[in-house]
Amino acid sequence: AAKNNNIVVCGTMSVGKPTAELAWGLILALARKIPTEDSNVRAGGWQQSIGEGLIGKTLGIAGLGNLGSRMAKIAQAFEMNVIAWSQNLTQEHCDDFGVKLVSKKKLMVHSDFLTIHLILSERTRGVFGAKDLGHMKSSAYIINTARGPIIDEDALINALKNKTIAGAGL
Repeated sequence: AAKNNNIVVCGTMSVGKPTAELAWGLILALARKIPTEDSNVRAGGWQQSIGEGLIGKTLGIAGLGNLGSRMAKIAQAFEMNVIAWSQNLTQEHCDDFGVKLVSKKKLMVHSDFLTIHLILSERTRGVFGAKDLGHMKSSAYIINTARGPIIDEDALINALKNKTIAGAGL
């Protein structure tokens, strides 16, 4: 139909590796306060904070498919603890990547960094809402390189404004 109406349809092929790299870039930027410190220096200031390290922190992964499993491997190189949840995830699949299967609530409670790698569907739309974000540590970060509507946007804005979570990488 697009071709018949002289509409060009194009896209790029991706195997997901760039998305995992982007998620790690966001995690590192949040942990090390890179955007804030860059802004301070560009404004003529100096370093205002010390970022936090990743060793011993817990990476929670929502969705342990191609991207989530790649995230797990990289987290282990950073000596992080890795936990995962999704609606159909099994411990057997987690064992393939050295990851501990947890409930959704435990994922929220224990994650220092929660990264989302779910596909958007009716089942996942808004799967992370105010109640879920309320279970997170005030020092925790949420990273979403999947689809925006997986997190309830109003709940996320509220959590950020009220500082019930430390930040988000989107």
